[in-house]
Amino acid sequence: MSVLINFKICDNAKECGGIAVCPTGALSYDDEKEQIVIDNDKCISCGACKNECPVQAIMVAKDKEEYERMKKEIDEDKRTIKDLFVDRYGAMPLSEFFIIDSKDIEEKSKSSNIVLIEVFNDDSIQCLLKSIPIKELTEDLPSDTLFYKVEGNDEVLKKYDIKELPSLLIFKKGSLIGHIDGYYTYDEKEKFDKEIKEIIEK
Repeated sequence: MSVLINFKICDNAKECGGIAVCPTGALSYDDEKEQIVIDNDKCISCGACKNECPVQAIMVAKDKEEYERMKKEIDEDKRTIKDLFVDRYGAMPLSEFFIIDSKDIEEKSKSSNIVLIEVFNDDSIQCLLKSIPIKELTEDLPSDTLFYKVEGNDEVLKKYDIKELPSLLIFKKGSLIGHIDGYYTYDEKEKFDKEIKEIIEK
């Protein structure tokens, strides 16, 4: 009957899987407003969008009573959007603070510090809520560790032998000492941390 979205835990991304699978166009992205919009007149309550959402931000109510209950749950959710919107590994960059151009990789990696450079492209972007915050990713590394994000191109992928994006390039004293290909969810943070440390401590 009706779709609801808990925008407190939704990254409101154009790449939303719910939009991609909706058979009627009840969910779409408004480029002007830069947000997901719902047209419940088109909703057939198939639940495809709900099943596609990795963080259960999309809900489908089958009747008015269920709709009101779900709406109340959203209203009472104590999480806020600022809890979600921090830069994270594998997610869409939210600020330009970490962004560098691919031609600057060599210069940035020459630092005497440990330098982590995330290579990504639009197809590799994942859900914010499921992604590891950069602050948490580097918290157990030396305090002078540097982190950057760069949009990958064919030249970068070939030069660093990257097989899957996102990829984390790890530099130490100006030399590439390893890289980790593929996305890691927040639930896999411990495994990701271990892989990073193993490369750095070689």
